[in-house]
Amino acid sequence: MAKASHPGRTKTRLSPPLSPEQAAELNTAFIRDIAANVTAAASRTSIACYMAFGPPGYGAFFEQHLPAEVGLLEAWQPTFGECLFHTVESLLGMGYGAACVLNSDSPTLPTGILIQTALALREPGDRIVLGPCTDGGYYLLGVKQPHRHLFEDVAWSTDRVFEQTRERAMQLGLETLLLPTWYDVDDAASLDRLMRETLAGERFSAAHEPHAAIHSAELLRRHAGVIA
Repeated sequence: MAKASHPGRTKTRLSPPLSPEQAAELNTAFIRDIAANVTAAASRTSIACYMAFGPPGYGAFFEQHLPAEVGLLEAWQPTFGECLFHTVESLLGMGYGAACVLNSDSPTLPTGILIQTALALREPGDRIVLGPCTDGGYYLLGVKQPHRHLFEDVAWSTDRVFEQTRERAMQLGLETLLLPTWYDVDDAASLDRLMRETLAGERFSAAHEPHAAIHSAELLRRHAGVIA
């Protein structure tokens, strides 16, 4: 799930310490790193990679920055929950046995977690796979059926998103596989964490090998003095 990069409209909570232009550049780096992460996972198990994007009409932007094997799916609905549901419903409608929505703010998410998700969704029986974020949201939701209730009446962009989604799954009687907690980058504190992980080698989790996020690391290295 990604928004096209536009100064002053993208990753605004990262400005400051970044300028609006730098924040937009970082958004583009995140998009490239996450696409590389999913395609790396796809080389080790059966995964198809799509970028669900907005605003409408920005397909050329994503074509410019993504590998040819990444499909594009326009997902611009009145609410974020509707964007997510539209995405999973569209993917399942294409004939895939499961669909995942993945954020565009966690460029170092371990590739192994994506593989773990795919394997879990391949097992028989309906279930969801849920990856909690440190801020109370989630970085990944995997489903096998288009359960609209998972996306209804959720307080998006708050610290209650993960718990509310888990409650929706319980109400539906769905088994929930919880993934390891990871972080997303949406403010100065999490940007600092990303810099420490990509530039100083300070792992967020000793138990999981982070994705290298080479595009984000290169950009942060260029702007390290400004950010500090």
